[in-house]
Amino acid sequence: MNLVQVFYEALQSLTVNKLRSALTILGIVIGVAAVIAMLAIGRGAQVAIDNQIYSIGTNLIFLTAGGRDVRNPRPLTLGDADALSDASQAPSILYVAPVIQGRSRVSQRGEQVGTTLMAVTPEYAIVRNQIMAEGQFITAAHLRQRSAVAVLGSEVARSVFGRTDNLVGETIRIENQPFRVVGVLESKGGSNFGSQDDQVLIPLTTAQTRLLRRQTRDQVDIIYIQAARADLVDQAVDELTQIVTVRHRTAINEPDFTVLTQQDILNVTQTITSIMTIFLGGIGGISLLVGGIGIMNIMYVTVSERTREIGLRKAVGARKRDILIQFLSESALLSLIGGILGIILAWVISWVVGEIATRRGVDFIPIIESDAILLATLFSAAVGLFFGFYPARRAASLEPVEALRYE
Repeated sequence: MNLVQVFYEALQSLTVNKLRSALTILGIVIGVAAVIAMLAIGRGAQVAIDNQIYSIGTNLIFLTAGGRDVRNPRPLTLGDADALSDASQAPSILYVAPVIQGRSRVSQRGEQVGTTLMAVTPEYAIVRNQIMAEGQFITAAHLRQRSAVAVLGSEVARSVFGRTDNLVGETIRIENQPFRVVGVLESKGGSNFGSQDDQVLIPLTTAQTRLLRRQTRDQVDIIYIQAARADLVDQAVDELTQIVTVRHRTAINEPDFTVLTQQDILNVTQTITSIMTIFLGGIGGISLLVGGIGIMNIMYVTVSERTREIGLRKAVGARKRDILIQFLSESALLSLIGGILGIILAWVISWVVGEIATRRGVDFIPIIESDAILLATLFSAAVGLFFGFYPARRAASLEPVEALRYE
């Protein structure tokens, strides 16, 4: 019995009960589609998160006050930022951007919104990859003069003015104080670190004297640091740790500050998304397992219905192996058809999810990779063979005389 004949007979047997075969295949379709779609969503989420992390800056290091089990930590200051900017002490550090931040009310001609107020220096635009849609960013002259100027995120601009262009020279009020708009940032969208479009940026010196006061005049909330190159990030971390430890007079193993790199964030997110992907894939695997049980159930019914046929085949010379191959081929064909249809359904589901995300302004596209398709296809075939083996073996083990007597 050649392969083509086996395939033809299996297809002919399945078409005898089209509805029953279709319902059995449906279980495999759902299982395969679930596995592929869940893996695609998990991988798409990982890529989207990675892109969000890279969008906040390049070779970026975050320095914040407070360490593990440290009481009353010293705050970060502009003096710390100046020390980190010293190339003789920290040659691996390229730019340093101290920031003060808080919530504030922004208004213009009766329109009022709550937003994030960021007090920054010119270096902030470099370390955070900020691109101007129009106008200019905050300059050193603005810092020296404590100018009442502001750079708007696109979301704030749209909320207050109803547009994002031709806003340079307009006036807004921040906590009822007038500020002149000097620029608007390009839209970056939301991320795990908050929306970079929902913010207003003003000169650091202006905020210190008029809006965001802290315990001391030179206190800052966070310092963003950019390493000179990606391979120098670890060295930059060592340098800044040494500098701040000395300035804060703390033990090297008991810092009163926290250092976080982009790679640290990536490692955490990759761990989370990997667990999520495995979890989602496991749910799809359960669906596929249920489909396999359906195949086993149908094959048992088929063996019962075709007992006399099996006896007749054996009576005219069919071997045990021939009967086994016949029924295994039917279960494998059910899984194969279900697998192919499941792959198609997975593409459709991924496309729909991607379209929904795009229409909602979310940068998320499910990614179907060849290994996911191969895994789901092989798993579905294995399920068909595994769950079809016992009914096929039972059919092959029937004695011809008993089978012919079966009613």
